[in-house]
Amino acid sequence: MKVSLNWIKDYVPLPEDMDLKSLAYELTMSTVEVEGVTDLAASFDGLIVGEIKEVLPHPNADKLRICRTDIGGGEIREIVCGGSNLAPGMKVVVAKPGAFVRWHGEGEPVEIKEAKLRGVLSYGMICASSETGLSDLFPEKEEAEITDLSAFDAAPGTPVADALDLHDILLEIDNKSMTNRPDLWGHYGIAREIAALYELPLKEIRPFDAGDIKSFPVQIEDPERCPRYIGAELDGVAVKPSPFWMQSRLWRVGQRPINALVDITNYVMMAVGQPTHAFDADNIKGGITVRRAGAGEKLLLLNDKSLELSEDDLVIADDKEAVALAGVMGGALDSILDKTTRVILEVANFEASGVRRTALRYDNRTEASSRYEKAVDIERCDPALSMAMDLFRELYPEMKVTAFTDLQKKQSTVKTVDVELDWLARRLGMRLPEEKIKKKLSLLGFAVSIENDILSVKVPSWRATGDVSMKADIMEEVARMYGYENFEPTPITTSFTGAVNQRETDLLRRIKEYLAFRCNMQEIFTYPWMNDREVEALFPDQKDVLFLSTPPAPNESRIRFSLLPNLCRAIGENERYFDEFSIFEEAEVFFDRDYSHPNDETEALPCQPRHIAGAVVGASDQVVVLFRRMKGILSEMAKYTHMEELRFEKREAPSWADPNAHLTILTGDRLAGHMGVLKKKASLGCGIKEAAAVLFELNFDELIPLKSRTNTFTHLTEVPWTEYDVSMLFDRDTKWETIRETALKKKNAESFLQEVDFVDEYTGAQIPAGKKSVTMRLTIGANEKTLTSEQIEGCAKTVMKFLTKQIGAEARF
Repeated sequence: MKVSLNWIKDYVPLPEDMDLKSLAYELTMSTVEVEGVTDLAASFDGLIVGEIKEVLPHPNADKLRICRTDIGGGEIREIVCGGSNLAPGMKVVVAKPGAFVRWHGEGEPVEIKEAKLRGVLSYGMICASSETGLSDLFPEKEEAEITDLSAFDAAPGTPVADALDLHDILLEIDNKSMTNRPDLWGHYGIAREIAALYELPLKEIRPFDAGDIKSFPVQIEDPERCPRYIGAELDGVAVKPSPFWMQSRLWRVGQRPINALVDITNYVMMAVGQPTHAFDADNIKGGITVRRAGAGEKLLLLNDKSLELSEDDLVIADDKEAVALAGVMGGALDSILDKTTRVILEVANFEASGVRRTALRYDNRTEASSRYEKAVDIERCDPALSMAMDLFRELYPEMKVTAFTDLQKKQSTVKTVDVELDWLARRLGMRLPEEKIKKKLSLLGFAVSIENDILSVKVPSWRATGDVSMKADIMEEVARMYGYENFEPTPITTSFTGAVNQRETDLLRRIKEYLAFRCNMQEIFTYPWMNDREVEALFPDQKDVLFLSTPPAPNESRIRFSLLPNLCRAIGENERYFDEFSIFEEAEVFFDRDYSHPNDETEALPCQPRHIAGAVVGASDQVVVLFRRMKGILSEMAKYTHMEELRFEKREAPSWADPNAHLTILTGDRLAGHMGVLKKKASLGCGIKEAAAVLFELNFDELIPLKSRTNTFTHLTEVPWTEYDVSMLFDRDTKWETIRETALKKKNAESFLQEVDFVDEYTGAQIPAGKKSVTMRLTIGANEKTLTSEQIEGCAKTVMKFLTKQIGAEARF
């Protein structure tokens, strides 16, 4: 959320010399996280007001004009421009050489330089609103329209920031840091916090006095979902632009100005955090009824989204039909229209969870729904109504309130929390003076009394909707207002009697370090829910899946039971940027039944095992290389992480794997996971267009760390050993593992064989059908002497004869 300090100054008299860094720090340490501080005027450095004195044709371009422009001090400069609305006497935005603008409103800002355009020297640039970031304040009615500042009393040469009064400081606040603080979703709430921090007076918003006005017909059929509804009928209004100061404030905090009637409602929401809405009174049949929607009832929203409503939805209806989705968005046919002259102002309170369900159901979250979802207090309607009425009177002096109703079905809950001062001192680690505690809490709006060492705190309505309800909440308020940095750290006194050997925890860390450091894989972190697209592509028949009751999106309702769907999503998002890459993730998965130990026959229970999954991604013609690399990663894992070795067998492949390029991973006789090539159908289903991927997923609970090291020390040989390559023909289905283990049976003192390593494998026209040529490297040597060539060749021949006898190998010549 963006916060304007100029707006804050409407409610708190901030010192002109206030240190902005200090303010951002104080707010971050005590209230909300300030992510950034922006000097708005600095964004318009080098932009000035210019007045066009004469518009001349360009000698070499029909669409360009030469504008003789006064840029201040009587200085006239020629600027080449292609604007469609250029005219003598028009005031425009001029970017002087050295200023930065977005060329045609696109791309990164570029520096303006004095240069020739089609043979004519141009000083700077006359700008459109999209090029200066002002398109919401000065919307372009046609292409190449130049920003017209003729309505502003600004002399040529005046900086644009001065002409448009853009001297303001904007605070960028992290929304997540105030999720539990509905009172902070408006400038008045932030102002209240700043006033408390600096002990400054806070301007009071006076309540609206309706006087003796006839009642407006309002009914509330569901008081739990709508405890309060204020309806006011206003006459003597019209659709017109709001004053520039209001448009500017809305624009600064990320809102797009529309017209005066709509801007008033948005302004109030951004000011006090209470959403409001205005209906065209001529299109409301009868009165207002707040009710549940009928099954299948239709509603067209302001954003042209047509909904078929459910019975769980709360709607605002007239005597004929639904006219708005309560707390979310108004209807297209009954809100402000071009010919509106009478409006019905809505200021209401809606139950948080109901608004959230509705907004998520239709994927239609709005500024209003995001505030109602945080549980806005019932009393917030009062300052919102008062401010809205003041603004209507200011913008429409002839406006009259012709009918008014404030229907409140439920009163605000008054909460009082009692805190023992001894308890508070123990939890804070120090005893604060009673008067200081009372003062700090009172500044925040709490009513405080102390009797018999009991702190009795009455919680204000804007903090009583779930934010402050118990002793720990009061302790937090005292601590943050006193200043966390003012508490003296106290060392924890403890004693260590022995080392704690957490073998599983150490193994998990070693595996992640092995994958990241030795295998050069990037670790990723994803959400615990999955997108339906990847799940249906990889696991089309998966059952017993857990679902989120309130998913972040309609197509992301399933909780992950595997890491592969999110892993494949990451592959799809990265393949366009990288030709090849490797990623892995370690996280919990969630099952409705206990599939974490498929080898056990115990009763199935819900569980959350830890899984490790990874992917090696590259070009589609390198799939064999990728497969071998992945197998190598997994084969070497045990050696570097100090766990029991992994075995590989050819078993039934899971739904996502190519059955011809898949291996089941075992620890002993227990199933640990799978690795394989992602089959093409699943790959396309996940949105992976070109790349090939080899995946693995391991159940960490099945990986067994070794209890102690069994390493032995062996001296390096003092004499050289020899590497001797031999090529032999084997049956095509003979595994390298079998070849190596058979050859190493001749490893003894007599044969001098030390090691056997794989070099390559070849199948081609020169190789008989059903056969393959395997080249292996024999390491031959003795520790006590250097072998002769005859001894080396003899050892090689012995190994070759043994392979021929044991597994039918043939020497290749």
